[in-house]
Amino acid sequence: MVTQEQRKRQLAREKFLRQQQRRTEARRKARMRNSVIASVLGVILIGSVAIYTTGVLKDDKKANASSETTPSAAPTSKAPDPCAKPAEGSVKKLSWKKEPTTTIDTSAKYTMKLATTCGDIDIALKTSAAPHTVNSFDFLASKGFFDHTKCHRLTTNGIYVLQCGDPTGSGSGGPGYTIPDENLKDKSLKGGVYPAGTVAMANTGQKHTGGSQFFLVYQDSQLPPSYTPFGTISASGLKVLKKIAAAGESTGQGDGAPNATVVINKATVTKS
Repeated sequence: MVTQEQRKRQLAREKFLRQQQRRTEARRKARMRNSVIASVLGVILIGSVAIYTTGVLKDDKKANASSETTPSAAPTSKAPDPCAKPAEGSVKKLSWKKEPTTTIDTSAKYTMKLATTCGDIDIALKTSAAPHTVNSFDFLASKGFFDHTKCHRLTTNGIYVLQCGDPTGSGSGGPGYTIPDENLKDKSLKGGVYPAGTVAMANTGQKHTGGSQFFLVYQDSQLPPSYTPFGTISASGLKVLKKIAAAGESTGQGDGAPNATVVINKATVTKS
């Protein structure tokens, strides 16, 4: 017999997948429309195409908010923001057509530090098990891709994750390329559970659709083994995540923007 709590978790997982699929479809349509505009109007209208793209992303975010995250009643109280003000600077607008060439040493150990407004999150990367993913993060971090980006989504019901890595902050952004799924049979994924401390790639629900968005698991979360696990968070990093989670999310429904001001001031990947 399925318990009420199990049913609640199942619904949360299904909702998570639906949102990922809608966001990918919005990105696909935006790319198609931009290609048509570019081919008809030529290089002169590049500026106009950029403005159009921005509009599409805003509409996508608005649609998601109305269909999935609009609360029936606004929360009556809000916990104090536990995080500091973001460092000065702005998000870089970067995009590439193809996955970067592998430059990492796949036999070496790498770590990633997310210097956030809420504290440092140190991550040991699974280089040999997820070489495409680690190489992509090494490349993106070296270009400053993650710097000054917001962690745009906190889920506190059914699954327990903080999602980051979208330069647009809308849930629909990425680096312009995708990377293959990896390490889906990692020994840490037992019983369909991504354990607390896992760092994994977000995707659209389809195979090999990872980009730059990733999620950090702060409490054991039951999910299908479809999301590349590529890192493990340090004990001090988990404390930072739990502080963020304790501040709650914006909808009061368990899935929305974090109330805490979570910004990655600087992301750094280092060879040990």
